[in-house]
Amino acid sequence: MAVYTHLGAEDMAALLAPYHLGDLVSAKGIAEGVSNSNWLIETAQEPGKATRFILTMYEFRIEIADLPYFLGLLDHLAAKGCPVPRSIHDGAGNLYRVVDTPRGERALALIEFLPGVSLHEPTPGQARAVGAALATLHGAAADYPATRANGMGLAEWQRLADACGPQGLASIDPVLASLVAQHLPRLAAQWPQDLPTGVIHADLFPDNVLMQGETVTGLIDFYFACNDVIAYDLAVTHAAWCFDAAGLAFRADLSAALLEGYASVRTLSGAERAALPMLAQGAAMRFAMSRAYDWLNTPADALVTRKDPMAFARRLQFYADPANGGVFAL
Repeated sequence: MAVYTHLGAEDMAALLAPYHLGDLVSAKGIAEGVSNSNWLIETAQEPGKATRFILTMYEFRIEIADLPYFLGLLDHLAAKGCPVPRSIHDGAGNLYRVVDTPRGERALALIEFLPGVSLHEPTPGQARAVGAALATLHGAAADYPATRANGMGLAEWQRLADACGPQGLASIDPVLASLVAQHLPRLAAQWPQDLPTGVIHADLFPDNVLMQGETVTGLIDFYFACNDVIAYDLAVTHAAWCFDAAGLAFRADLSAALLEGYASVRTLSGAERAALPMLAQGAAMRFAMSRAYDWLNTPADALVTRKDPMAFARRLQFYADPANGGVFAL
């Protein structure tokens, strides 16, 4: 559930002291955090010259053992020139630190602050830039030595569906229960095999991209990053960018631009192109199931707005319709 850890100025200054970044100027809580507590930090080595950072305290869903993979990946990609925030190491060279809080031990990390804004209504030019940035990320990560399995893969979709149960899914919408019963076994049986694999972001929604005009200035929130089918990452991004928020309206102009941008940097194989419709159905199922589970298990008084699983169930219907099979033609 979403959390926000209230810390006074003295507590925050103590947390930041091992980073030797100068004096704390300000610390503003970022309300968008869902699984973590986040702050926009300003520090200054000398008066009038403040530098911004993002401080994250990991509260839920993030395994501390995975942090070296996530944070090391940021440094790897940033060193390759990708618009990705570097992690800020403490004075001892640590990527993250573990601290005591009133709720027990928590890991925290500091990363660069990048300029730009997240988009709500992207243009084709912006979608093209995102496609190119995603392909560039895939190329830059090709020699990243660490590996991490996809914890939100097909087995997890099935686990979440089972945890919700047919009655739970039907309580959200009868259509959702029938879609899962119809499509999840088929996806498990027909999931593409032997496609190129590598490091993927796995969650490149518009709110995880910062832009200035048609320039991508930041790719952020790598906490679902893993090693999996590379084309699946393109399918996830397609599902995230090419529909209205409710999943009711498909934007063909954004789709064409996103795919063109990606292909301008990385050429998809014939097998990858042929697999994209199925991979997109899987991407839609993945987010429908995680949202459904959260919908049923988020307490009524939680400080989080539940996200409608039907927005991705509708995407699943779109991708599964043979009439839309030409969407991924390049």
